Formats: sequence, C-alpha cells, structure tokens
Amino acid sequence: MARTPSVASARPRRATLGKRNRLAIQNMEEGFTYRIVNDVDDRVDYLKGLGYELCSKEQVGAIGNKRVDNTSSIGSTAHFSVGQGTKAVIMRIPREYALEDQAAKQTEIDEVEGTMKSDARKAADYGKLEIT
Repeated sequence: MARTPSVASARPRRATLGKRNRLAIQNMEEGFTYRIVNDVDDRVDYLKGLGYELCSKEQVGAIGNKRVDNTSSIGSTAHFSVGQGTKAVIMRIPREYALEDQAAKQTEIDEVEGTMKSDARKAADYGKLEIT
C-alpha cells in the first residue's frame, strides 16, 4: 500500500551538523563596529577610555546560536560566559573611530616593515639579515 503525504509535522526542523558561530552578535546597528571583550583585569575600562561603550541586552539581543550551556545574564549589560570562569561583554565604537584606529595601527606596521626591507636590501649582496 502506498504512503500518502500527511500534514506537516509540528516538530522543529533539524539543524545540520555544520559549523556554528558561538559568538555571533544578532542586532548590530549600522555605523558601529562591535567587539566581544573578555572582562579580565582592566580591559573593559581601558576600552571605555578609548571610546568604546558597553552594549545592553536590549541593543544586541541574543548572543550566539542556541546552546544548552547558555545561561541568562543578570543585569542590563550584554555579557556571557566564555569558559574557565571568564565573562565577556559586547562593546561598540562608532565606525569612523574604528577606522582611525586601524589606520594608525597600519601606519605603525608599515614603518616597521619598511625598516626591515631597507635592512634586508643593504645586506642582500651576499648575505646576512639580522632582525632584532
């Protein structure tokens, strides 16, 4: 006897065994760069001094994908456990400030690489390159 298709099941659709992003931020507002920061030492206060602000749970919504070990956070700041007793918070900074910071970092990297290359050119005739 042939099986006839029945009404759709109320069972939720099964997720595949692919990669999952445990640290996904759901509601990112346009014009900001977001960062997940471990709340250790004075890292959060340091970033506040650089212009970052803490995000509330209402701003960002759920953090990551559904998981069993995800506990609800206390208070209004969006924070969650990242393992070994460490908590992380979500911080954001206006995109123009983040781009300024990246440009400053890139300038410093370019200067260091420039000195490395010039030293390599000086010693390139037969051979010795020493980087300290």
